[in-house]
Amino acid sequence: MHIDLRTVSIKPLRQTFDHIAARIGADKPATRYQEGTLDVQAVANFHYRPLWDPEHEIFDATRTAIKMVDWYAFKDPRQFYYGTYTLARARMQEKVEGDFDFVEERGLADSYPAAAKKLALEVLLPLRHAEWGANMNNAAMCAYGYGTAITQPCIFQAMDHLGMAQYLTRAGLLFGDESGLDSAKQAWLHEPMWQGLRRYIEDSLVIKDWFELFVAQNLVLDGLLYPLMYEHFDQALTAQAGPVMSMLTRFQGEWYAESSKWVNASIKTASGESAENQALLSRWTVTYRERALAALAPLANHALGEQGGAVMTELAEEFNIRAAKSGLTL
Repeated sequence: MHIDLRTVSIKPLRQTFDHIAARIGADKPATRYQEGTLDVQAVANFHYRPLWDPEHEIFDATRTAIKMVDWYAFKDPRQFYYGTYTLARARMQEKVEGDFDFVEERGLADSYPAAAKKLALEVLLPLRHAEWGANMNNAAMCAYGYGTAITQPCIFQAMDHLGMAQYLTRAGLLFGDESGLDSAKQAWLHEPMWQGLRRYIEDSLVIKDWFELFVAQNLVLDGLLYPLMYEHFDQALTAQAGPVMSMLTRFQGEWYAESSKWVNASIKTASGESAENQALLSRWTVTYRERALAALAPLANHALGEQGGAVMTELAEEFNIRAAKSGLTL
């Protein structure tokens, strides 16, 4: 008996959904990111306006002063939709769990120098509350923003900040006990050096324009806070007491390098849309940059001593260069 196997090529009738094909072309196959992002948000057939905000539709582009011809012009260079996001974070979390297990199994937290431990807890543990504020802010951007292309990564950003608050909590418990969390809360509420950052966070919680909030939180505050804490302060701790704390905060450093690409791309897209957008974004950035630098200066001085002022000057210069590359004029 002879069996003749043949390969038959079947051409699909269409490559993707009609609304995706209208954007990329009917004969071009779409990526999972495109199918999970483009034109997902509802734009019509709303039953009623929100009773708590009758001047706007449920999804309304006028909630921000930024104007876009197409809100799906935003692209995430990471190509994150739910599937790719969860896989990427699972890989990062696996490394983090390994780091925490390594530190705990070998008693590295117990042998950490007392002076460095005290400083690390004083500087890093109250940041749990800043991370919670960042979580709330990005959730607000997702709720009030327009277009899945930018609201989708905002909710990913919100969950990342919640996760980093939990990692800081675990590090605090590993280096001490629950009393350290209470002390960090009291420091956040009452210590003078934290009140500038606390006020920045609390004021940001009531910003009405969601894209202004994007600038205040994701571009400015994260853009100055993370390099200060997870680059400069991390290096100072490592020089003083070894890389144990670096292992427990590795997620934050890697996350910032990754998320900055999305933030930069979003700002560049919005500022490149029009001269009006560029001027407004630049004005917002200058305003919040000055506030953030003033809020972080006491923390830099406490964490880095006499080097704090020089580090803040360096961070401001680096931030200005970054903002200029994204199309802003500072």
